[in-house]
Amino acid sequence: MTDHAFAQVFAGPGQPLRYERIRLPSSLRPGEALLAVDLATICGSDLHTTGGRRRQPTPAVLGHEGVGRVAASERGGLEVGERVSWSIADSCGQCRFCLGHHLPEKCLHLFKYGHADLDDGCGLNGAYATHLLLRPGTAAVPVPEEIPDGVASTANCALSTAVNSVEQVPEGAASALVQGAGLLGIYACALLNERGLRVLCSDPLPERRDLAARFGAVGLDPASDPGERRERVLELAPDGVDAVLEMSGETPAVAAGLDLVRTGGTYVLVGMVHPDSDLAGITGERIVFKCLTIRGVHNYSPRHLQEGIEFLRRTVGRYPFEDLLGPTLPLSELEEGLALSRQRRWLRVAVAPGMEG
Repeated sequence: MTDHAFAQVFAGPGQPLRYERIRLPSSLRPGEALLAVDLATICGSDLHTTGGRRRQPTPAVLGHEGVGRVAASERGGLEVGERVSWSIADSCGQCRFCLGHHLPEKCLHLFKYGHADLDDGCGLNGAYATHLLLRPGTAAVPVPEEIPDGVASTANCALSTAVNSVEQVPEGAASALVQGAGLLGIYACALLNERGLRVLCSDPLPERRDLAARFGAVGLDPASDPGERRERVLELAPDGVDAVLEMSGETPAVAAGLDLVRTGGTYVLVGMVHPDSDLAGITGERIVFKCLTIRGVHNYSPRHLQEGIEFLRRTVGRYPFEDLLGPTLPLSELEEGLALSRQRRWLRVAVAPGMEG
C-alpha cells in the first residue's frame, strides 16, 4: 500500500484549494479503519463553507458525503475490501448526550468529518481525499453492491438526516408538506411516500417540483398567492397537513409552513443550519393557539444511517435516484465541481479520486 494520500486542502473563503500529499498513518489504533475513498459528493454545507457563509477551522480537508472501501482495519467485523458508508460524526458513546439523552450527534466530544482542522489527528478528516481515517466511535455500515456509488455517497448526510426528520412525523399522520426540493427534501418525499402519507413538496423551481413528483409528492409553488396555496393544501388535507418539514433553509418558509400545518400538528425544522435564520415576525401566539409540536433536527444517530442504507437497498429500483446526480469529476478538479454545484442544475456533483489521470 502507498504511504501517502492526496487531498484537497481548504485554507479559507476566497482562497484556492491546495491539492496536497498527506502521509498515511504508519499504524492504526484499536477501533480505527483506513478507507480508500471511491467517490465523494458535494453537499450544500460545503458550498456554504467555501463561500464564507459558515465558519470552518482551517486548513482542513472538507467533504463528508462519500463511499469507500476498507484499506486497513483495526476494528473487529470490518474487513479489508469491504464497501462502506460512515456516520458523519464520531461520538464517545459514554457522555450524557450519547447515553442519557440518546443524541450521539450532540456528543460532548463530537468530531465531524469534513469539519476538522488538518492538525487534528493524521489530517485525513474529510472525503475530498483519496483516503479517510475512521475513528473508533464512527459507525461504518456495509453498502450493497447494487447501490451505485453516487447514490450511496449521499446516504451519510442528506438521506440519514431525512430519515431522522421523517421519524419525527407522528405515527398515524396521513399528510405532510416538505418545504424545499433539494436532496434532503427529495429523500423526505420518498420516505414519507413509503410510509403511505399524501405528500406535498414546495419549491420555487418548477424542474425541482417535477423531480419531487417522481419521488411521490405533489408539487406546490411557494411563490403562488397565499390563498391559492392554502386552497391547494386543503384539497389534500381539509384541516391542514399533519406535519411540515422545513428543508429549504429559507426563513420565509417557516411562516408559510405554520399557516399550512393543522392545529395540533408537527413542524420539523431541518434546513436552518446557517446564521441567517432569524425568524423575526413569528409570534409565540401562533404556535400556542395551534397547539403545535416544534422539533429541530440536526444530523442523525448511527441507526439512521443503517436505516437509510436499508431504504436504498429496498427501493433502488423503484425511484430514479441516479437522476439526482450530475457530473463526476476527478478529485483534482474539485474547484470546478464546486462551481458546477453552485449552478443548482443538479442536486449533487461528485468527485472521484480514481479518475485522476
